[in-house]
Amino acid sequence: MAQIETELQLLKSEAINMWTLVNSQLNKAREAFLTFDKDLAREVVLKEKRVNGSELKIDRDCENIFALFCPVAIDLRFLLAVLKINSNLERIGDIAEGIAKYIIDAEAPFSKELLEVSRVMPMYEEAVGMLEDTQAAFEKEDTILARGVFKRDDLLDAVNKSSNKVLEAHLKAHPEDTAQALWLISIIRRLERVGDQTKNVAEEIIFYLEAKVLKHSKKFA
Repeated sequence: MAQIETELQLLKSEAINMWTLVNSQLNKAREAFLTFDKDLAREVVLKEKRVNGSELKIDRDCENIFALFCPVAIDLRFLLAVLKINSNLERIGDIAEGIAKYIIDAEAPFSKELLEVSRVMPMYEEAVGMLEDTQAAFEKEDTILARGVFKRDDLLDAVNKSSNKVLEAHLKAHPEDTAQALWLISIIRRLERVGDQTKNVAEEIIFYLEAKVLKHSKKFA
């Protein structure tokens, strides 16, 4: 195996490890949110340093491969994709940390009725599933799986779009939930951004494998 192939395989392993870490962060923030576990939320905040450290390490390794091997064709696309994926994963890590901080600062668990009417938990589960699908697509080099992520984002967009009206209606009957509703809106907005970041990742996987640029395209074909 040529040296560049070895370096690219190592880089792929690093990217997968970063994915796994960020997915863990997002899942733990979800569990902390659902169970009002402040200790678990603090763990998410503390581990954000590992996410940041992984991002910097992957960036440096990409730069070194560029400098030493001057990659072309699919190797070049792979490196460019990993750089962008790395950035998107770090941002998702930031979002998980932000949700965890809400839990740490909250005074009481969220109202079960409020969680149900807002549909925030199905939205959260879909966001986690999207991220897992992109990781599997990257590992298996599966563009069909990557494309499936775009459709899954519909639920996140729908919950985000309806959240203002749904929560406004809820608050007319339960004005005591006003503070929690405001926090919930912020969490819903963050989850919608997870969907956007994950779609960006899917686009990069397709770019790397098929040399197709989907950014700003209206059709994911």
